[in-house]
Amino acid sequence: MTQWVENPAGGRERGPRAIVRAWFEAIVRPRRFFPVGVAPGDQAPGLVFAMGVTLVASLLRFALAGETIFATGYPTLGGRRALSVVLVLAVIVVLVAPLVLHLVAAVQTLLLVAFAPGRAGVSETVQVIGYATAPCVFVGLPSPIVVVFATGYGAVLLAIGIAEIHAVSIARAAALSAIPATIVFGIGYGGFEAFETLLRTWGTV
Repeated sequence: MTQWVENPAGGRERGPRAIVRAWFEAIVRPRRFFPVGVAPGDQAPGLVFAMGVTLVASLLRFALAGETIFATGYPTLGGRRALSVVLVLAVIVVLVAPLVLHLVAAVQTLLLVAFAPGRAGVSETVQVIGYATAPCVFVGLPSPIVVVFATGYGAVLLAIGIAEIHAVSIARAAALSAIPATIVFGIGYGGFEAFETLLRTWGTV
């Protein structure tokens, strides 16, 4: 295991390099990453991580959709589309992402209260949800199957993180994280919409 997360409580490495390392570890070795990458009372890195994931996904969406994205409901301010993109990104990344993350963490904490007697704190839950969003950097790609895979893997990472940090079995963690995963990955990152698109493409709905 790399040195950067061996002692998270003692002060974890910050900055873009640390975020990239956390992304790789969360994706590739989640069962090793969560116990050492999540620190008690230090939710800032997990929050920044989730904001970064949302930023990358949003930038990909805007970059690849081009002019057509404004026909799908994104606002245009006075005809200034570049300014509109900046403002929309700012709202999504700076306001919406942290708000949703904390609301979902509150829901997850309530679910853990009754069924995880050895649970960790709210701060750790915020971090787990934040780091579980790692695969969602790819949801900005115009491919429903990629979005379904990314959001599905995010839900898996959330269950693994809950199991590792809150000392419950993976089966119980999957059940306890089902509602938060639905909110974050199914609705927030568009997993349900992408899955419905796939079903229509395959002619099953």
